[in-house]
Amino acid sequence: MITHSPTDASNLKAQINLGYIWLISSVAAMGGLLFGWDWVVIGGAKPFFQRYFELTSEAQIGWANSCALIGCLFGSLAAGALSDKFGRKRLLILAAVIFAVTSVGNALAHNFSIFIAWRMLGGVAIGLASSLSPMYISEVAPAQMRGKLVAINQLTIVVGVLAAQLINWYLVRNLPAGATDEFIKNSWFGQSGWRWMFGLTAAPSVLFFIGMFLVPESPRWLAKNGRAEEAQAILKKIGGEAYAAAATAEIKSTLASEEIQHVRFRDLLEPKMRKVLVLGVGLAVFQQWCGINSIFNYAEEIFRAAGYDISTVLKNIAWTGSVNLLFTFVALGTVDRAGRRPLMLLGAAGLAVIYTVMGFCYAQHVQGLPVLLLVLAAIGCYAMSLAPVTWVVISEIFPNRIRGAAMSVAVSALWIACFLLTYTFPILNAKLGPAGTFWLYAAICVAGFLFIFAKLPETKGKTLEQIERDLVD
Repeated sequence: MITHSPTDASNLKAQINLGYIWLISSVAAMGGLLFGWDWVVIGGAKPFFQRYFELTSEAQIGWANSCALIGCLFGSLAAGALSDKFGRKRLLILAAVIFAVTSVGNALAHNFSIFIAWRMLGGVAIGLASSLSPMYISEVAPAQMRGKLVAINQLTIVVGVLAAQLINWYLVRNLPAGATDEFIKNSWFGQSGWRWMFGLTAAPSVLFFIGMFLVPESPRWLAKNGRAEEAQAILKKIGGEAYAAAATAEIKSTLASEEIQHVRFRDLLEPKMRKVLVLGVGLAVFQQWCGINSIFNYAEEIFRAAGYDISTVLKNIAWTGSVNLLFTFVALGTVDRAGRRPLMLLGAAGLAVIYTVMGFCYAQHVQGLPVLLLVLAAIGCYAMSLAPVTWVVISEIFPNRIRGAAMSVAVSALWIACFLLTYTFPILNAKLGPAGTFWLYAAICVAGFLFIFAKLPETKGKTLEQIERDLVD
């Protein structure tokens, strides 16, 4: 049984500078907002650029929706090595620049190949932000509120998702009901409307770029790279003298006697690291293979199979974003009280049940409101559990020495899983039908429940260094 001194940073609460910690966490979490916005904007634009570029096969449609994930993979892999060398802050600034440039590039694309190239480069920014924003927040956050602060990153992802959905709906709100493919292709909606959907992402990108110059570097990165005085100054600003002293001592204790300057990816395969890496990768993959991103990326097909026309589909997509936002607030209020493990188990079990019922609805040709309500229930369940809590867990379980590289591997696995999910949905939908596809996702959720039950310990209320001792030592 491991015991901790009462001077551990996890026990020092009185002098926490809440205004400062919320400010820097919120700025860093804008990477999540852009991640969500850029990731989901394609769902509303798809019915229009699909006609503009004359995409007809399931493979073409799947590639258009999933190609950004190739960039996400490269971005998340680069995040590990580059952030360990140059710091978290500089890489987040780079992500902001790429978001701004690629959003304009997609808006101006006039052929499918150029469109794909810009989407893939934009994916690099998503990969960087998805790795670095939660990692940065976890490294600056006091233990007792780390879950809530990292979950802010998920909240901003959801805000970005909803903003993109509402803007998409607003831009095409006047599309005539029953519009033909030919009308859509030759109208303003098919020629220019979808371009505004992509181009407007540049506005929050500029705000993120400016905001990142106002936040400090991660104190744990500074300490790891021999800049302990700078690290302690930042920790002092976060929590006062006693907190800074205790936190610095804990950080140094986990870095003692380690070769910390040059982390190699093969270091992650050391026997004492392998268990925690498998846990992080497994949770990251499950968060995607639980199937919810198929709903976000292929909402048109899902709602059309339930009997909705295109204009109603876009309204329903906005409803999904609203429910996503509402239930993310539930996660913010419970992740540091209920804990990580119960919420993850609840999410896996809940989605398994909902998908099973959805499959029966499609099999029995039930259309309209019942399917919409089940979709909203699935999104609500995911938003209060697997969506935010997975990011919390994978940002906190890896040791200080290897956190950048390990987080990079876990997030890269997440994006590979997301690519496979997004690319295969049109093919599965064509081969198995909506019923078979959602039953398959239900089976994956059952497997995920068993994995979480067997492998995931509770980490709430512990410092990153305490978690490291519990999982690795």
